[in-house]
This record gives sequence, C-alpha cells and structure tokens, in this order.
Amino acid sequence: MQTQGFHTVARRSFLAGSAAIAIAALPGCSSMGGFSLVEAVRRLLELSTMRAFAQLTAPGGFWDSQVARIGLPEIFGRRGGIAQSILTSALFRDRLQHQLNLVAERGAERAAPMVTDAVRTIGIGNALAILRGGPQAATVLLREQMGIALIEAMVPALSDALRIASDPIVAQAIGLLAGVDINGIARSVSEEADNAIWAQIGAEEAAIRANPESTNDPVLIGVFKTL
Repeated sequence: MQTQGFHTVARRSFLAGSAAIAIAALPGCSSMGGFSLVEAVRRLLELSTMRAFAQLTAPGGFWDSQVARIGLPEIFGRRGGIAQSILTSALFRDRLQHQLNLVAERGAERAAPMVTDAVRTIGIGNALAILRGGPQAATVLLREQMGIALIEAMVPALSDALRIASDPIVAQAIGLLAGVDINGIARSVSEEADNAIWAQIGAEEAAIRANPESTNDPVLIGVFKTL
C-alpha cells in the first residue's frame, strides 16, 4: 500500500511538473508558478463546453440531463378557455415538455460551434480571479461576453424544427396558440434552451474544478493543484 501511495504522489508531481514546463513556454500569458493562467481558463472552457454539447446534442440530451431539462415556456401557460384546460393537463404537458426538449437539440447543434469560436477569442482580463472564483466563474464570464447571441442564433433553427415536428402533441399545442407567431414560440423555447445550455456548461466546469485529474490534462491538473 505504501508503494502504491508513493507512485500516486510521484505521478501527481510528474503531471504538475510537466504542466509547468509546457505552460512556461507559452508567450504573453499571465502566470503563477510557471502556469499560464489564461491558457488554463481557455482549456477549462474548452473542455466544459465540449462535454456539455456532447450531452445536449446526443439523442434525448436535454431530457436526460439532470441540470438542462427545459420546462414548458411561459407562452404555453397564458392561454384561456379550452386551450388552457388542455395545456394544463398533466399528461399533455409532460408529453409536450418531452417533445420540446427533443426540439431543443436542434438549437444546441446550432449553438455549439458559436460557443467553441467564442472560447477561442474570449477576452480574459483577470485569469487568476476566474480560476480562484466560484465553481462556474469561467462559464459566467463566457455567458456575459456572448449575451443573447445563442438565443438569436437558435430561433431560426427551432422555428424550422417546430414547423416540421411530426409529433401530434407539438402540432396540437401550436394549434391551440392561435394568433401566436411560430417564431414567438421558437424564441420562448430558445430562451429556455439558452438557460439550459449554460447550466450544463456550468455543471461541467464545476465537475472539472472538483476533480481536475479526471481530465488527464496536465495544465488543468497543475493549475488547480497549485491554486
């Protein structure tokens, strides 16, 4: 057991040392103990977003996620009369919610490359503060810089998805909202999907911070062991 413990400590030391050497070679980056903090933030965001979109673009990705399952947009709760009675039926709402979570996958497919590009170009003013911040500090920074860009980009994709949705539940729900433009429905779903995407990215970031060794990334392991 002592030998095994020694090897574990030695492996961690080796990874941290390797990270320090690799990062020290990067030009123009703020650093601490040889670690490029800007590079660490980018790697943290790259891995967080990659994991998040791998989940959300998989079949049933939103519905199966513990943090990203979207609820029914408010627009489906504002009707009166017969429409309201149908839309408040638990069975109908559950089936509709499930289908809208499937539709949201189209939005995630559209959003993924935009987030990837944003991570590459994001301005990182105080990397140390981000790395020492809360469990989702990098995600918060990225979301603030992107604003509502994902919502605007997802609306057309979700409008198309709603128009061609083959499930009768979706068609019936849209029919009950007579007078509501389908783009308005798509925007409501996009807003829900936007919140879900950032929730998933934030959850992935928090998981990486809690267990950086699970990434097998010497930069992230070295930085979070040093901080």
